[in-house]
Amino acid sequence: MSDPNGLITPGQAAPGFTLPAAPDGREVGPGQFRGRPVVLAFYPADWSPVCGEQMTLYQAALPELERYDAVLLGISVDSVYSHRAFAESRGIRFPLLADFEPKGEVSRRYGAYAPHGQSDRALVVIGPDGRVAWSHLSPPEVNPGVDGILDALERLDSDRRVSAG
Repeated sequence: MSDPNGLITPGQAAPGFTLPAAPDGREVGPGQFRGRPVVLAFYPADWSPVCGEQMTLYQAALPELERYDAVLLGISVDSVYSHRAFAESRGIRFPLLADFEPKGEVSRRYGAYAPHGQSDRALVVIGPDGRVAWSHLSPPEVNPGVDGILDALERLDSDRRVSAG
């Protein structure tokens, strides 16, 4: 089930996939990180101002995400070559995945594909069990920040501690 906007909702099994990642084109997907939280940050385009700010913010927040043992994956319909240049220009070290061919296939599976041919600005946190723990859709012109991601990771961590104790 998805929300009224079409974005995948909490409780659903996260669709599996692998996509080529910048900088080296290796195939990366959330299934490789089973047992750890995975943050998917769908975004419209490498070189747009809001996307640049958003991905730079996530690079700066990476140590906070890593406190929860979380993996961050950026996803847009841009090519690996565009991702590589974008990452180098912004100092981004987390994988940027190319949902390039077939265009937007993974974005569509998550309900994060815009009718004009780009990924929506959407965030999805996948729990260690492979289920969606949290999702959020932002307007294209709004940087959603990192607070919602951190709140979702804190809830996952709290749930883990309760069930382990």
